[in-house]
Amino acid sequence: MSKKENVKKSFAVFGNLKVLVCAAIFVALSIVLGKFVPLVNFDVLRFSLENLPILMAGILFGPAVGAVVGGVADIVGCVLVGYTINPLVTLGAVAIGLVSGVCSYYIVSRFSLLQIALSVGVAHLAGSVFIKSFGLAASYDWPLWQLMLIRLVNYAILAVCETAVIYILLRNKGVYSQFEKMRR
Repeated sequence: MSKKENVKKSFAVFGNLKVLVCAAIFVALSIVLGKFVPLVNFDVLRFSLENLPILMAGILFGPAVGAVVGGVADIVGCVLVGYTINPLVTLGAVAIGLVSGVCSYYIVSRFSLLQIALSVGVAHLAGSVFIKSFGLAASYDWPLWQLMLIRLVNYAILAVCETAVIYILLRNKGVYSQFEKMRR
């Protein structure tokens, strides 16, 4: 196998170097928005836009890139801030990127408001409301049903905000064309 083929194979999940760099930027944005600039931060409830870059990675570049961005952002963010890494919470972050990518790429394939809203909503239900709630309930000894209800309301509000931001960004022809160049 030639050196060029080895390099291409190493970027197989990401497709190319531009997507890898953009994924790294999404990881950094997620960490900053979630761990350093949350709007409201309690033990089990954080009102922040930390999932916005993870959702964008899944929607723009597919489920594999979204899942990697979610997992890396959670693990690196926890290490930087000093949180204990909770495998279920990390799995929830992975699920957010994975599910948003699956919905975006395989269910509704063009960047419409419906596609973005569906991708964001289903990703939050799977990752934030269900999977992360199990991990947080076990860690903080909260009743699971109460935690899921609180997080459902929290992420319903955040889903509307994140859907609007993603839709507005992708409606901008300059932003959209740059992401299209990366995806090729």
